[in-house]
Amino acid sequence: MADVAKAKVVFDDPHQAGPAEAETLRVRTLAGAWRWALVALTGVTIFLCINQQFGLRFFVGFTPLNTEYFYLLILCMLPFTFVIFPGNPKASVERIPWYDVALFAGTAAVSFYLMLNIRKAAELGWEFGEPPEPIIWSGYFMWMVLMEALRRTGGWSLLLSVLPFTVYPLFAGAEWLGPLKGNQSTLQQATAYHMLSTESLLGIPIQAFADVVIGFLVFGTALMMTGAGKFFINLAFALCGTFRGGAAKVCIFASGLLGMMSGSIVSNVLTAGTMTIPTMKRTGFRASYAGAIEACASTGAVLAPPVMGATAFVMAQFMGTTYAEVAIAAIIPALLYYAGLFMQVDAYAARHGLRGLERRELPSLRQTFREGWYFAFVVVVLIVMLLYFKRESHAPFYATALLLVLNQWEQPGRWRPVNTINLVVAVIATAVMTARSDDLAKVFALPAATPADALFDAWMNALLMPMLGGMLLLVVLNEAFGEKRWGLARYARFLEANGRTFVELVGILAGCGLLIGAFSLTGVIASLANDLLALAGGNALLLLAMCAITSLILGLGLTTTACYIFLAILVGPALEKLGMNKMAVHMFIFYWGMLSSITPPVAIASFAAAGIAGAPAMKTGWESMWVGCIIYFIPFFFVANPALVLQAAPGGPVPYLEAVYLVVTALIGTMFICGGIQGYQAGIGNLQTVGILEWPVRVLLIVGGLVLATPGGGFMPLGNAAMELLALAILVPTLAVALLLVRRVRAA
Repeated sequence: MADVAKAKVVFDDPHQAGPAEAETLRVRTLAGAWRWALVALTGVTIFLCINQQFGLRFFVGFTPLNTEYFYLLILCMLPFTFVIFPGNPKASVERIPWYDVALFAGTAAVSFYLMLNIRKAAELGWEFGEPPEPIIWSGYFMWMVLMEALRRTGGWSLLLSVLPFTVYPLFAGAEWLGPLKGNQSTLQQATAYHMLSTESLLGIPIQAFADVVIGFLVFGTALMMTGAGKFFINLAFALCGTFRGGAAKVCIFASGLLGMMSGSIVSNVLTAGTMTIPTMKRTGFRASYAGAIEACASTGAVLAPPVMGATAFVMAQFMGTTYAEVAIAAIIPALLYYAGLFMQVDAYAARHGLRGLERRELPSLRQTFREGWYFAFVVVVLIVMLLYFKRESHAPFYATALLLVLNQWEQPGRWRPVNTINLVVAVIATAVMTARSDDLAKVFALPAATPADALFDAWMNALLMPMLGGMLLLVVLNEAFGEKRWGLARYARFLEANGRTFVELVGILAGCGLLIGAFSLTGVIASLANDLLALAGGNALLLLAMCAITSLILGLGLTTTACYIFLAILVGPALEKLGMNKMAVHMFIFYWGMLSSITPPVAIASFAAAGIAGAPAMKTGWESMWVGCIIYFIPFFFVANPALVLQAAPGGPVPYLEAVYLVVTALIGTMFICGGIQGYQAGIGNLQTVGILEWPVRVLLIVGGLVLATPGGGFMPLGNAAMELLALAILVPTLAVALLLVRRVRAA
């Protein structure tokens, strides 16, 4: 085991270092007028979102259509794709060539023109009719720049995967397409539908971005800029550092927390990995294994609530449900996955004799909470706003405003009388805004017999918006007067960080919207579902396996969001026709869409971690599969029994007791799976000592654990009781033999 240094572990604030979804890390850092343009238009984007979500009507009574709002966001963000992302590997990152400036200007002009005409298009039904020639030609240009933006952000593989389907309506009537044969359109019809309908460019991906994603990205960036990363890392070390294999368990815990800031797998690896991987190596973990743990932990962070990856928001929009419902459904699968990682690490550490860090090396838990308590508090506020107040599009803005206020008060400098005056002014302004609001008048106008829920909701409408205004006013007053301030330079960095993420996601999501539009226009989805069912012979398990394999293949070329969209369109309806729960089906697709990040030959998270660890990339990728193997089974678990995603049977309540029972059996089964994989079984010891029977014992432990963890019923041929009896029939004699042999070796 490597010598453990005695220096105290103290980390500076980690910052986001990678992309949200893009495949490339080679980007330009904007300066001068370009940077200030990005900062300004990011501010406009955030204001547009707040205006639309809170119904401010620009404070003058004008309410834009949703389609106008979507095009305004595209106008503000999409052009920057061509100045931030170079056009080819040889293009300069120091200067912006003339053709990128031309693409910027052309994209902005066409977006503005289409935005001006989208209201008229809705009134006259141009998406299905014959729009004027200028609209068509603008649509051609927009189609072209959307594909180029997709190439620059997602790479050639994403472009070549999506482009054929965007033009698919042009030849959809061809006989050779077989099951994909559908309604054929002319180029003009397809262009009008793609650019003017709410099913394509302005469809589900951009709608999710505009309605929910912007707010959560702003919250994540605020966490990053206020120093939450340091708090999360130190909290993880304080809680888990002394455990056996503590550095790796810190990595798992910290990466799960840091995922709230970025919502990106690669960014999470690059943020947390720079601190956790060297510590793991220092305490005895080999480089490839340390990289694999970080890759798996960062992948899980995007799947774990309360703040999940961008794909989860698209999923909620796709299903027509709320993000809160998706987050609730993700709780148990995320718990099982992280528990599996902890068990893997514990078994590995026990087998190799890896101890934890000494308490004197670690940050103080009390000091950590004293310095960063408000980070935990705002996360709790966010969860309450999501689950109790049911305000998912508003929640991140309230949490962000509260975070800014609390962080200002934690800034260096004395609390002066002017700060007290600022607070009093903000409280008075909040009271005045509340008293003058129309919503308060509506509360007092409610009849006495108003149901409690409706009355509560009315009071929240009357109180929450003035509170948000009061918090933002307090932020402004603190910046203008007193010493408790961020400073304009920091706000500019805050807006720039948000802007770069917005640009990247718009570049990917806008192009992927055309994928949905193409299938919607051709009308093949319903018939394709029947064809897939026929191909699988109505066998649910076979169809799920086909979906899983397809997702891994698509992961070679598609980003996680594009992969989810593709499978949700093509395979989702077929699985639902087999009677599977809709949430479980889409969560299955979501999970498998993420798995390419730790599955070779792509394994982008593993390769990023390997670079930090100084380990061979492919070896780290295979280790990631081995360490995170439980994640390949969890999706099958919750599809077999939707209680694991807290879904009720039709017309019934959520089966919480059944969910608890399934979680317990799954955790016990996972313990045996991890014991078999790592060669160390808790309660028995090192399985290497059983000699020639080592691998038969380990294989039987894995098989028995998998049988125990898998829910019965559904598409499984056996019920829960039968599955557990079968597991016991495998595990009891295996454990007895292993215990006998290990004790015999110890006695000798």
